[in-house]
Amino acid sequence: MNQYFSLNKSYINGEWVAGETDRVYNDLNPFDDTVLANISIASKAQLDSAFESANTAQKEWAKNAELRKTVIEKAIAYFKEHQQEIVDVLVTESGSSVLKGNVEVSFVIADLEESLKMIDKVGTVKTVESAIPDKLNKVYRLPLGVIASISPFNFPLYLSMRTIAPALALGNTVVHKADLQTGISGGSVIAKAFEEAGIPAGVFSSILTDIPEIGDTMITHPHSKLISFTGSTGVGKHIGKVAGEMLKRTALELGGNNPFVVLKDADIEQAVKAAIMGKFLHQGQICMSINRIIVHEDLYEEFASKFVERAKQIPYGNPKDPSTIIGPLINHAQIDKVLGYIEEAKAEGNELLLEGQRVGNILTPFIFDNVDNASSLARREFFSPVVSLIKASTDEEAIEIANDTEYGLTSSVFTSDLAIGEEMAVLIEAGMTHVNDQTVNCLSNIPFGGMKGSGMGRFGNPWIIDEFTQAKWVSVQVKPMNYPF
Repeated sequence: MNQYFSLNKSYINGEWVAGETDRVYNDLNPFDDTVLANISIASKAQLDSAFESANTAQKEWAKNAELRKTVIEKAIAYFKEHQQEIVDVLVTESGSSVLKGNVEVSFVIADLEESLKMIDKVGTVKTVESAIPDKLNKVYRLPLGVIASISPFNFPLYLSMRTIAPALALGNTVVHKADLQTGISGGSVIAKAFEEAGIPAGVFSSILTDIPEIGDTMITHPHSKLISFTGSTGVGKHIGKVAGEMLKRTALELGGNNPFVVLKDADIEQAVKAAIMGKFLHQGQICMSINRIIVHEDLYEEFASKFVERAKQIPYGNPKDPSTIIGPLINHAQIDKVLGYIEEAKAEGNELLLEGQRVGNILTPFIFDNVDNASSLARREFFSPVVSLIKASTDEEAIEIANDTEYGLTSSVFTSDLAIGEEMAVLIEAGMTHVNDQTVNCLSNIPFGGMKGSGMGRFGNPWIIDEFTQAKWVSVQVKPMNYPF
């Protein structure tokens, strides 16, 4: 068994501690349901303790830029040295393919490296011209304090670190809660890396707990100054509502119904290759995965035929096999939910070009033909290897269909005319649009985030700096002011 599965405890105030409740969570391998770790659920009191220690440690951490730099550099070295072991954790615990696991660790390293560039951005002073005589106006960039981080199961390591790395670099401390389904890869691995890097006690805590135990405490705790959440739109709305009532900041990256638009002049072969990648990486369990493929009617039949043939050839099975691309969905409930949606779609008259199958805990690709964008099938985020093909009569209608959704995370446009592609990309109501590429893209120096129901706030340097810090105006009146009374 991989050594990391022995890290089945919370990491609070510099110590690995067992949960104080009497409940145990069985962390399962989603491929074969074997138990990887028995995690004792941490209590609300332990979460309170994590916030208290984070608040106590924050000011000294913010003062010491050199220590922040050293800790992050050592964490980078740790992830590079232990990459293959960590990939194995992702494969075993989250059902990642070996390919996806390596991509995820590379994203983590890239975000840590980018965060090094942010260290000197906090505590900085900008002088602003004054209309008042003899007054100096200065703007200080200060940390927020304690950031509450909540991450999902699908990219557990990366979607945790993209909050944690910049937050720490900018002088904040972090209390982090990973999804228990991936509590080791999304929490304990990170805690171990920072422990080995010499992070001071209290600066980073990883708590293994659940909502029945802690409720909304991650949001409502007096020391949580910002809540960073990646997950469903429904939960994101709840967090936004609770945080808003307390005038707390949020960074929310939520669901998507991501369109992949194939215009009349697109290169079909390349579009098919990109669509296969953007739909079926990690079984479609990515917020950025393609959900709807919208094709100009002149290309529809050829595209559909070639897409189906390529989908049939995708290797599926045990994710430990390096050739596997499609592995298991995260749990049985998710499998049952998706299969229920598929049966509902079929009962509503939607026809399948490719009917997948359940093989153990794996679903092979399901491809629906000529779907009405107004149907429940096209409105859902499936988070699985299920995709809808939609026919558009014109390029303009294709963009209208793409925008006809409550979501707006990511999107793609395929065309031979790059200028037109860029014009169309701007018209799509999504935080990110990729011309002649698939939808699953991420860089550490871009504004990552969504529009509409897909969230608010932006990750990536330098946009994350504004999210995770606060500006303070300090004025200095260098000569006495003559007051009117």
